[in-house]
Amino acid sequence: QVQLVESGGGLVQAGGSLRLSCAASGRTLSSYAMGWFRQAPGKEREFVAADSLSGGSGYYADSVKGRFTISRDNAKDTVYLQMNSLKPEDTAVYYCAARLVIGDYYYSGPDEYDYWGQGTQVTVSS
Repeated sequence: QVQLVESGGGLVQAGGSLRLSCAASGRTLSSYAMGWFRQAPGKEREFVAADSLSGGSGYYADSVKGRFTISRDNAKDTVYLQMNSLKPEDTAVYYCAARLVIGDYYYSGPDEYDYWGQGTQVTVSS
């Protein structure tokens, strides 16, 4: 079983940047596809970004495409979400998720992931 801990959230002005980290323990991330999701108050959890075992360019929600970048460092068992040009509508609790996989696939549905972190708050002021 893998445990995930997010960090890096905070308060930032619109147009600013943040980098979220998701550190894994218990298992190496090299066998897990990873994803980032977010949930704003009163809204359902929504997909933000995903990467596959090979990394690559990632898969993104249209709302963040061109602004957010997902990456991983398997040596550190850590996944990152670089968020640039932040907007007030990006305000949410951000969660990372992991899924044990065989093969190189992206997963965008929350039900497709087996392990979740506790979340980190991102607040973007206008």
